[in-house]
Amino acid sequence: MSEQTPTDVPTQSPVDTKTTTDTADHKGTAGTQRTESAERLARPLIRLAKVSGVATSYIDQLGTYVEIDDDVLVNVLGALGVDATSDEAIARSQAAIEEENSKRLLPSSTIVITVDGPDGDSDGDPDAPTPSPATIRLHRPETAAPVTDTAAPAPDPDAPGTADIPDEEPTVTITLEDGTELRSDPADILPDFNSGDRILTLPADLPIGYHTLHVEMAEQTADATLIVAPRRIALPEAVRTRQRWGWMTQMYSVRSRDSWGVGDYGDLKRLAADAAAKSGANFMLINPVHAGAPIPPLEPSPYLPESRRFLNVTYIRPQDVPEYADLSPADRERVDALHARVAGRNDDPNPMDLNVSWAAKREALRLIFDAPRTPERDRAFEEFKRHAGPDLDAFATWCVAFEVWGAPWEPDSWFDRTNRESPEVRALVEEHRDLFEFNRWLQWIADEQLTAAQSAAKDAGMALGLMLDMAVGVHALGADVWWSPERFAVGSVTVGCPPDFYNQQGQDWGQPPFNPRYLERTGYRVYREMVHSIFAHAGAVRIDHVLGLFRLWWIPRGRGAKGGAYVMYDHDAMLAVLAIEATRANGMVIGEDLGTVPDYVRRILADRGVLGTDVEWFARVDDSPNAGDPYKPPTDYRRQALASVTTHDLPPTAGYLEFEHVALRERLHLLSEPVEVFAASARAERQAMLDRLVEDGRLSAEAAADVPGHEQEIVEAMHAMLTATPSLLRQAALVDGTGQHATVNQPGTSDQYPNWRIPLQNASGRVVHTDEVFADPRVLSLARVMNN
Repeated sequence: MSEQTPTDVPTQSPVDTKTTTDTADHKGTAGTQRTESAERLARPLIRLAKVSGVATSYIDQLGTYVEIDDDVLVNVLGALGVDATSDEAIARSQAAIEEENSKRLLPSSTIVITVDGPDGDSDGDPDAPTPSPATIRLHRPETAAPVTDTAAPAPDPDAPGTADIPDEEPTVTITLEDGTELRSDPADILPDFNSGDRILTLPADLPIGYHTLHVEMAEQTADATLIVAPRRIALPEAVRTRQRWGWMTQMYSVRSRDSWGVGDYGDLKRLAADAAAKSGANFMLINPVHAGAPIPPLEPSPYLPESRRFLNVTYIRPQDVPEYADLSPADRERVDALHARVAGRNDDPNPMDLNVSWAAKREALRLIFDAPRTPERDRAFEEFKRHAGPDLDAFATWCVAFEVWGAPWEPDSWFDRTNRESPEVRALVEEHRDLFEFNRWLQWIADEQLTAAQSAAKDAGMALGLMLDMAVGVHALGADVWWSPERFAVGSVTVGCPPDFYNQQGQDWGQPPFNPRYLERTGYRVYREMVHSIFAHAGAVRIDHVLGLFRLWWIPRGRGAKGGAYVMYDHDAMLAVLAIEATRANGMVIGEDLGTVPDYVRRILADRGVLGTDVEWFARVDDSPNAGDPYKPPTDYRRQALASVTTHDLPPTAGYLEFEHVALRERLHLLSEPVEVFAASARAERQAMLDRLVEDGRLSAEAAADVPGHEQEIVEAMHAMLTATPSLLRQAALVDGTGQHATVNQPGTSDQYPNWRIPLQNASGRVVHTDEVFADPRVLSLARVMNN
């Protein structure tokens, strides 16, 4: 997913009045205008947008300056709760923001400070300067000017001042995550004689975590979430000492004879353990395993979940639930019959039927749910529910409504007529208490089985184990949105990206964005819980479209993907959450930063210890988009990156080398130019790659001249190039190991192509089962290449 560069990058607080210009890092040269004119900047609508965190212009992929239309700004502001529908409304909204600023005791409802991690400065630079103590400006409401600084230098007590410093001193209490209370020492609060504010110096030994700051000053009180995070995500020891490699796979695609027509957590457990023991892999990146719908029809895309807080229960393996062994003979026979009904599909190379598989599996799981549990198992279930808290109840309630009242996208749906406070919703849960409990139980079982897969991976010797993928957002009619619509900008906008080289019309992903104001007001609790739940089952997390930590392209309804605007997010706060959770899990964070990304974004991510993503097929010299231009040498790849040959949005490498993407796009009528033009571009691209391999001595000229006859050799040469990169992590796709040609996902399609339903196959199209993967000579040959 690619991005453009906003020309104005508002600072973190949604009510901050400062903006900066970000164009220096952009390499484009088209056009002459680079920033907004003074006349435009003086317009009330533009000023209101900027202080609200909405970018009013951007630089596109060609380096062209683009201004956002007024009607787009009005609609995006409206989605943020800022009225800009008239001149009078704009003036009222601007005045309200300024008044809110002037009355704030604290600069924000969420304050972030960074400290050395548990092992000290993870940069390892002994000459690095000692950081200054963190400070927070306590704003005195009587002063005229709003204060938005989150930190300030220690004041000069001898400086002349005009403000009248009141005699009363503020009192500050910090309540730590564990409940410990710390009260401020008067010596830690010094006056700023120029403004009348106070400067609070925080204790130097605050523990990493999520704390609460309480301030009483000038007969007012204020509270804020105080996030104390490591400055940088430290590398796990196993990665710090040497480069590591792993596999990427779509876990649902890898099936065994015990599967129910779709790969499951049991398959993942076996696959990850075998990958470590038989191929030497140190991690396995899989598709997102966020929660989907409770009953068919299921959304096949793992990147459009109903909730990112909970797990996909369709991946449960019923036979691995402990109570399966204690079923009565009659119930055991019924479960086995249900399995037999769909098990034959495990050998079928045709697209998988997720709905048939889940219908049979869910019926079996109801039988297992009704089986007696031991007291120990009952206590474990109760403990899971206690830890999951109200969010689990909310998700289970949505599942009950979905099953009893119908899918939320049906006409006159309950989704728009009810909410969490509706009496009929409470009555529904009471009436269907067993179904409510069943959906909570499914989450418990999924949690157990995914935990078991991670444990098996680590026990088999993987340095990281599972690497889980975090999707960009959730379904607009999903559980997260229905239960807590205040978390999102719901109804009037969706998320996507503006036009770029690969998607000339832009993209609209149809997902509602997080409301940055809600996140700030609530201390990013929903984001914290989501990240924590993912790290509970993983040694690393990959963030799809990592630029969403900085800004998202909001598209007003009816405007099309081109007609959007960037809304800014507090990347410091979200990176702090990632740093805390990764540190607690001894894990890593990888950001998908492909496409047109500003240099400052990559610098910030690298400084905070987030690895980037380098893909061979996209790694051109000078980031050139021209198909025939040379590929960069492997030594030019970033060290702080996950390097791979391909992505799930491209055909497997064998298919790509033989122009599977050309044939598929022509067949699906996806080309915006004559097929001959696209084919010529694909040939030039392939030739440029072959030239790089030959130049580096990884491939003979004879092999490069006969691609069909040397396809495996070329695929392995491309992976050998990965091993020459300085990248900390290298990755091979399992489909490249087996020699599969069929595309996993074709962007820009829905019903035209069976995206996310293609089973793992070999070069001849035969299904490769879980127990066969790491006995396959071709897979093991590629593993030897990756092991160098």
